[in-house]
Amino acid sequence: MNQVISDSPAALVDDSVAQLDRLADLAEDVIRRCRAAGASEVEVGASIDSGLNVGVRLGEVETVEHSRDRGFGLTVYFGKRKGSASTADLAADSIAKTIEQACAIAKYTEEDPCAGLADPARLAREFADLDLWHPWSIDAADAIRLGIEIEDAGRSHAGITNSEGASVQAGASLSVLATSAGFIGRERGTRHMLSCAMIAGDETGMQRDYWYESVRAAGDFGDPAAIGRKAAERTLARLNARELSTRASPVLFAPEVARGLIGHLVSAVSGGALYRKASFLLDHAGKNILPSFVDIIEKPHLTRGQASGNFDAEGVATAERPLVSAGVLERYVLGSYSARKLGLESTGNAGGIHNLIVTTGAGDFAAMLSMLGTGLLVTEVMGQGVTIVTGDYSRGASGFWVENGAIAYPVEGITIASNLRDMFAGIAAIGADVDPRSHILTGSILVERMTIAGQ
Repeated sequence: MNQVISDSPAALVDDSVAQLDRLADLAEDVIRRCRAAGASEVEVGASIDSGLNVGVRLGEVETVEHSRDRGFGLTVYFGKRKGSASTADLAADSIAKTIEQACAIAKYTEEDPCAGLADPARLAREFADLDLWHPWSIDAADAIRLGIEIEDAGRSHAGITNSEGASVQAGASLSVLATSAGFIGRERGTRHMLSCAMIAGDETGMQRDYWYESVRAAGDFGDPAAIGRKAAERTLARLNARELSTRASPVLFAPEVARGLIGHLVSAVSGGALYRKASFLLDHAGKNILPSFVDIIEKPHLTRGQASGNFDAEGVATAERPLVSAGVLERYVLGSYSARKLGLESTGNAGGIHNLIVTTGAGDFAAMLSMLGTGLLVTEVMGQGVTIVTGDYSRGASGFWVENGAIAYPVEGITIASNLRDMFAGIAAIGADVDPRSHILTGSILVERMTIAGQ
């Protein structure tokens, strides 16, 4: 299957640069037309997304989807009055109607003193090649064969009784952001995914689990069959799951779950929550929120990074900078609007965060289990029981009970609860077992104490 995984440019007819040029020309033309209609400031975003998505189940093809989606979004300002409109059609008539709608909306909205484009002095002027563009020349037939190979590897495990199938996805995105301040930013990126979900059952019931890999370049996939095998192994490990009695214990969050904890932290220090006074970390800049051994740094310019970019959703230049240093919150996560509401400056995070790197070093997963000793390993959380306003945390969970540093048995049907403030302060260690599939790069996180609600 090595040939299937190749993303050699020689196999492709790549017209992405020409398409970006056309999107840029369209954006500049729309800006001129909006200015002629009286807009004082204009921001235009245009994109083309394309992809292939193939699904197989029990050795048969379930879905083959080719997609090609276009998007066009426009924001105009008439002084401090803002209007936005969008369309999925780049035809001339649709663009003209979108311009008309955005201008009409702006003329009837209330003035907002914080409205407007980003500070021109903060806009990106340098555009490094971040190695994000790796089109995958796989066709549907090869994708089907690859999906069957992945699924067969999982189904071959003794104890696997059924399958939810395997999926092969290849995607490419082109986008242009332009403003009346003279900014034009072009981005092109690819993202490919292989996934598989298995089912196992015995007299105690049925269990399901999955695994996936997500990369910028198909050549970065490892052995595709390993995805099916891991999905099967994770599923079989969940058989004979038990419930726990209610108790308090240390909790180890597996890396794929641990990144959610860091995501909650980001939400709590993001501008929207802060200016609405809807965060338990309000006014915490410069204060300790994590143990002193924890550093979190944003690195927007990682090559092939999951969320790498030279500029944010407003065109503000991104830069490597700490979010947390030695446990102290160094800054908030702001776009231009939220920064103005707070009397601060944009941090280049309109549209979100870029590649957060969390301190590691406490050892591999086995070492983290040893540090846990006796307690709960969480591999999945469920529900929406996180309140950023107060920090209250209560979610359904499943995973494994660990005794003396070794997994004893799987558990399910439990709820884990605490407060994020206490959880962050109670982080005892962060492992080196980093999950690379996300823009939040962290290993497993050990929390000293949480309440487990069970039987």
